[in-house]
Amino acid sequence: MRIKHILVSLLGVAFMIGLGSITASAQLRPTPNTVTLPPSSVAKPGDAGIKVHTNVRFLGSQGMTGTPQTSGPPFAGYFYETPASLACIYGLQFAFAGCNSNVVTANPVGGSKTIAIVDAYDYSAAAASDLTNFTAQFGVQPVTAHSFEVVYAPYGGTAPGSCVGAATQPPSASGSGWDLEESLDIEYSHSMAPQAKLYLVEAQSDSYQDLLCAVSVGSSLVTAGGGGEVSMSWGGGEWSTESGYDPVFTTRNVVYYAAAGDSPGTIYPSVSPNVVAAGGTTLSTNSNTGAFENENTWQDGGGGPAQFESRPGYQNGIAYIVGTQRGVPDVAAVANPNTGVWVYNSTLEPPYVWWIVGGTSVATPTWAGIANSAGRFASSSYAELTSMYSRPAAFNDLTLGTCGVYIAYFAGPGWDFCTGLGSPGAPSGAFGF
Repeated sequence: MRIKHILVSLLGVAFMIGLGSITASAQLRPTPNTVTLPPSSVAKPGDAGIKVHTNVRFLGSQGMTGTPQTSGPPFAGYFYETPASLACIYGLQFAFAGCNSNVVTANPVGGSKTIAIVDAYDYSAAAASDLTNFTAQFGVQPVTAHSFEVVYAPYGGTAPGSCVGAATQPPSASGSGWDLEESLDIEYSHSMAPQAKLYLVEAQSDSYQDLLCAVSVGSSLVTAGGGGEVSMSWGGGEWSTESGYDPVFTTRNVVYYAAAGDSPGTIYPSVSPNVVAAGGTTLSTNSNTGAFENENTWQDGGGGPAQFESRPGYQNGIAYIVGTQRGVPDVAAVANPNTGVWVYNSTLEPPYVWWIVGGTSVATPTWAGIANSAGRFASSSYAELTSMYSRPAAFNDLTLGTCGVYIAYFAGPGWDFCTGLGSPGAPSGAFGF
């Protein structure tokens, strides 16, 4: 079936607010150190196999003190992560000054080919300007009309990954949390791989039917761009026939990354054997100096044995841990909102624009961008995962912390249910998996 899509210019288009639009929540008024879940991240009973949720949570910037800065962290003295501090921690740049987010300025410079971000609902009118403001604040390579485009996906068909009809502008995401998700995803995938062509593919709704159509659109764009990554920061509870959707994530020369979730347990599509599952970590920082101290587990991060997916061949070496089931996550990165990242978003709750964001929705585009920057262009997710599991020493093995239902899992040497193989970069700081 031919898939029609619309490429939206960098200048964006006006919002179309229709009957299906999402309304802003009156509850989105946190203060620093208060973690808030937007409506899009609240899982609802009965959604499994039908609708997904985002895996994003945030702290507001309204209560921060001091004069906003024109570069670097918007408010001085708050040690939340920036593109440069992540580049320092994860070995994309040389370690400097304890990877202090208020000091380091060297951003990633790599990337090539293509990354497609797949999300629900429409944020196109603000996407380019928010991304431009973010890159200017942190000195990241700016985007152009050639390097960043928004694409509308059609409605999904009955067959997994199929599309129906022409693409039209989806209902607005403003104030729902999907807008925050989209700003996070494009800002951190671009920051980690600024030389890659970046697409934001917007699905018509948060249903699996529509999002898997959008995944197919994103896969086609990545293939046309010579290969790369598709990033999916959303998911939902498992259901017994989920494996019927697994073939959607098998397009040649595309590697799929998905969030492992923000609560103990497992979600789809991260448990698919054809997807790299991104779990969450905590980045501990000295509260007086701002120096990075350690990376350990994030207790709220998703992980465990899949309910309905069998162990893939690349996990045979950890069968003594996972048994007969697929184990997640495969890898992990920053996710704890209390040690989260700065995100620029102008639509969640105007006039506020700066947010500290966490959740495995951070880890997912960060991993997709880092893999792209490292030149990891495998023929499939399965091939990439096979390579990952054959080279565990290439990751930063996290051995401190706990996670899971009843906090039953412990991090330890090698693969575990809390952080998988580990975070980007070996302890030497050389990212070379």
